[in-house]
Amino acid sequence: MSGHDALAQQVPLPRRSEPVFTADFTSTTQWVQGRTWAYPNGGPTNRGDNKLDHLVLDPTYCRTGTFRATRRPEDTWSAGLLTTEGSAEGFMVRSGDVLEARVRLPREIGAWPAIWTWYEGGSEVDVFEYHPDNPDLLELSNRVRSRGHYYRHEDIGPGTWVELRVELGVKSVVWWVNGTKAYADRAGVGRRWRAYLIVNLSVCAGEYHPAPDATATAMSYEVSDVRVYRP
Repeated sequence: MSGHDALAQQVPLPRRSEPVFTADFTSTTQWVQGRTWAYPNGGPTNRGDNKLDHLVLDPTYCRTGTFRATRRPEDTWSAGLLTTEGSAEGFMVRSGDVLEARVRLPREIGAWPAIWTWYEGGSEVDVFEYHPDNPDLLELSNRVRSRGHYYRHEDIGPGTWVELRVELGVKSVVWWVNGTKAYADRAGVGRRWRAYLIVNLSVCAGEYHPAPDATATAMSYEVSDVRVYRP
């Protein structure tokens, strides 16, 4: 256990059933690319949230499992985003579900990767957010109930693979990182909560975290697995 994170503890993970959702980023029925109602008017930009993103429909920015961003001439960034919102399948996570993911964190300053949830102007739970200027830190947030935690560990860093697990409990949302219990918010999402999934790479505009260096032209992070289990 890390000495600077007393909340973390190594305990056995519960057994799992078969997943009700296994991400296939190439699927056009499972995912919609390049737009989300979490952004004003569905996108393509969200400058009010300190983002330089300009969402694009180009499948090479998201459909391979590598989420990319590249600098545009007007100093925004073409960026990849996928969501189940508006897709033919329309999959939603709900109270009691368990989400697991495996991601490779980006190296580039200004990169802002995340897996999160959204529905009708709220319902946001952040499986993780990451900023390479805080190299050993993951941001874990339940914005439904205004709870969150900064989780630090020496195994977290730019370019590293991280295993994530989030138990979306009615009374407590619990995060696990690399098999270690990282945070339990003791607030939960409530019994009727549900939301769509979003996987994306944003780019910081500089207010909360540094923007990319003026010479930077590209950044990326990888997502190899996203699964949802339902008791």
